Amino acid sequence: MKSVNALLEYMKQHDMDAFFLAKKQNIRYISGYTGDDSYLVITKDHFYFLTDPRYTEQISIECPDYEIVLWKNYGSIGECVAEIAKKEHINSLAFEADTLNYLFYSQLEKNVKATLVPTTNVVETFRSIKTPQEIEYLRAACEISCRAFEHILGDIRVGVTEKELAAKLSAYMVMEGADTQPYGNILISGARTSLLHGIPSGKAIEYGDFVLMDFGCQFNGYLSDMTRTVVVGRATDKQREVYELEKRMLEDSLEKMKAGVPLKEVYEASIQAVKDTEYYQYIYSGIGHGIGMFVHEIPFMGPNSTELLEENSVRTIEPGIYIPNWGGVRIEDQILITKDGYENMISTTHELIEL
Repeated sequence: MKSVNALLEYMKQHDMDAFFLAKKQNIRYISGYTGDDSYLVITKDHFYFLTDPRYTEQISIECPDYEIVLWKNYGSIGECVAEIAKKEHINSLAFEADTLNYLFYSQLEKNVKATLVPTTNVVETFRSIKTPQEIEYLRAACEISCRAFEHILGDIRVGVTEKELAAKLSAYMVMEGADTQPYGNILISGARTSLLHGIPSGKAIEYGDFVLMDFGCQFNGYLSDMTRTVVVGRATDKQREVYELEKRMLEDSLEKMKAGVPLKEVYEASIQAVKDTEYYQYIYSGIGHGIGMFVHEIPFMGPNSTELLEENSVRTIEPGIYIPNWGGVRIEDQILITKDGYENMISTTHELIEL
């Protein structure tokens, strides 16, 4: 109930009669529900769970404090919310402006006889500071990913395709204990490693390729996110040079990470190693993000960030160097911010691995 109490307090402070939630991660955070087809209407006195008959048993088990409403009986979500608003005498209804599409919003606007109040990042702000239980889940997800990485190193060889390796990496994480709902993993090779979010393809691994793996898993709904770049065969002098600069970028960033430090200062630390080199033009300004039940959570870290690192927040740190038509290197760790420093949840080495 702690999560919903925070939302109720927010509603009270902002004179909101009710809050309509549609974002899956926020619904799970507020209610504890782990399934699909879910919407919440939270009022001061009642919690309504809008769903369809496929999920009523699961909701009754996971969310005993919620009144289940079958929204299809009303024709649409908007009409269902309108009936609740009428019953509860709701005059102001907050909603997640970054989640509803135009059609969805139009349904609410047409049917709900109340002032619609757009909001952004309300529940996401609550989620940015982790509880001890959330930290344990995140730590477990990272440990699973690190074990899967050790497995996949034995499969990376000349002739195997990126898609084959990506599939095996996902399977290893599930076998090591991850939830069976993986999210998209990046596994790319050769010149394609300059693509910041490249999709695994049918390209076969070649001798001398960088192989960049940006991946993670879900454990009890909480995510890991790590990146390692390895080389197949012996690294060239240029590959070593770029890799060592990238490693310095990461480790210089880590030295700055503790509660109270401005995110912008971490970014400034990350660029010192390459600032006076030919590779400065090939970096990307986004070097990290929060992580929890969603892989990219607020706040984001870059040159224009205004936030401070907060104790018990969990975030990634991932500067990189991306040279078009040549390749790229990224090393990414997942970090728990503490009062006096940080805990690195990723145990895998930063050193260059040659296979």
